[in-house]
Amino acid sequence: MPMKRFQKTQAPTMERITKCLAYVRKKTSFKPEVALILGTGLGNLAKRIKVEKVFAYEELPFFPRTTVQSHSGKLILGELGGKKIAAMEGRFHFYEGYSLEEVTFPVRVLREMGAKVLVVSNAAGGLNLGYKKGEIVIITDQINFMGVNPLVGPNLDKLGSRFPDMCEPFSKRLMDLTLLASKEVKVPVNQGVYVGVTGPCLETKAEYRMMRNFGADLVGMSTVPEVIVGVHMGMEILGVSIVTDTCDPDHLEPCDIQEIIKTANEAGPKLDKLITAAIAKF
Repeated sequence: MPMKRFQKTQAPTMERITKCLAYVRKKTSFKPEVALILGTGLGNLAKRIKVEKVFAYEELPFFPRTTVQSHSGKLILGELGGKKIAAMEGRFHFYEGYSLEEVTFPVRVLREMGAKVLVVSNAAGGLNLGYKKGEIVIITDQINFMGVNPLVGPNLDKLGSRFPDMCEPFSKRLMDLTLLASKEVKVPVNQGVYVGVTGPCLETKAEYRMMRNFGADLVGMSTVPEVIVGVHMGMEILGVSIVTDTCDPDHLEPCDIQEIIKTANEAGPKLDKLITAAIAKF
């Protein structure tokens, strides 16, 4: 179960965002251009940031607490690739017991802080059998198999449209710039569709077959809610995955989470280099 956090209130989402933002503003006037969610394997990217201010999640009003082993719990403000960055070192997941409003709350705060670009990263299973472990994939589109949506409930028009269009959740401009950066830093990348599921269990053979038949190349337990909320708030979004395991239903073997984390960590430096080079072009 999630650790004890700020007591829930009946305050509207906008009020919680405003209170959290006010707390940050008391500590710093920093206004990020890019918001970055560091998934499994990208924690070391934080070391590349020229830090101006660091907040522990515990001190930020209404922020959840990360309970996942491979995720830290810090919001880092600073400079990376010549851009002002707000990096979440650790994200939140629906399977941790949080509502999707809680999972995506930090994205809303970062957008209100000034970030217009959102970069989301994750570790993902490779449904596309052409992918290899440790390969980096730019996400071109997503499928929401979580059975829930962070926009369910009353809509606050100040945050975004009641019915946001999802025809292009990931920015073609940012994808093209990232592809260009990949050639310059000699980090090969692939492209594919990401399907988000609730977790925390890994999928069955039948589920992998279904996802592949639906056109998915990658599967993971995050990203989709953050992207939906980013679109809702008018952010330009880039998504990147590290392939940590092969999801071949005809030759499936038990998968150990420690092996997944190990693969992500080993591929992390390549993704660090790619993200840094790409952000410099945004």
